[in-house]
Amino acid sequence: MSRLTKLASILLFSISLHAQSEYIYILGNTQDAGLPHIGCQHKFCQDNFDKYDQYFVTSIAVVDSDLRKYIMFEATPDITYQLNNLNNSIFQEFLLPESLYITHAHIGHYTGLMYFGREALGSKNLLVKVLPKMSEFLKSNGPWNQLVNINNIEIQKLNFGESNNELTNISVTPIKVPHRDEYSETAGYVIQGKNKKALFLPDIDKWENWDKNLVHLTEEFDYLLLDATFYDSKEINRDINEIPHPLVTETMSLLDNLSSELKVKVYFIHMNHTNLMLDPESEFSKLVESKGFNIARLGQKLNL
Repeated sequence: MSRLTKLASILLFSISLHAQSEYIYILGNTQDAGLPHIGCQHKFCQDNFDKYDQYFVTSIAVVDSDLRKYIMFEATPDITYQLNNLNNSIFQEFLLPESLYITHAHIGHYTGLMYFGREALGSKNLLVKVLPKMSEFLKSNGPWNQLVNINNIEIQKLNFGESNNELTNISVTPIKVPHRDEYSETAGYVIQGKNKKALFLPDIDKWENWDKNLVHLTEEFDYLLLDATFYDSKEINRDINEIPHPLVTETMSLLDNLSSELKVKVYFIHMNHTNLMLDPESEFSKLVESKGFNIARLGQKLNL
């Protein structure tokens, strides 16, 4: 190999590395109440009471390693551990997100905001980006309005369909999702990178209630992080209609006829403590993966 060829190879390698400087980092994959789950006597819960650092509530970060900055999606009850995990793994120092996006007002998605208050971190003007009803909820109800009033957080109102520029090459666009909207609307987020595009959709009632076609979305996106709360209807002793989510079995059936190139774009996330897909060695995980789908795991990176 000539010297010129070697230099060209090094340059191409450097360019490829730079292109991957922005990526999604998985910070958690469980449902709102986490694992282990309060009151859970199942063996899987009991076995994980001493392994708390392995399972966190669903959240992701988008990292720009060149800028040494990131944005974050969801303020979960596990946010203390998630920020520690992210900063120790990537930055080797404690950094707060440039922006914090929240999907909706259910406990696993926003209650971590309390740790930015005066009793804990006492942050200054952390930018929290939410939709209009969520904005009003935080500003009008304690203890969240105290975070706003004493400038621990600064609320920036989003609108469905409007993109927001972040970091170097990232844009984030909220899209409307049908869900139990007791206190706020619910968003999914379109995350557009320089090279790839992701959909973060941890909560939805049912695919048939949405005005978008999931099959078509697999052609539009490179990654789809989708609601996998329940594997099937047999796993909980409650009326599942009270807490509707698309079953993983339903989602896999809906996407069954896709090519392997499209199926591999799906990353199941937001799993209930009863969903044994949380265990990488379970028969459920192996079955899902054998069908060509992915399961989001803590520490996973998806290049944008």
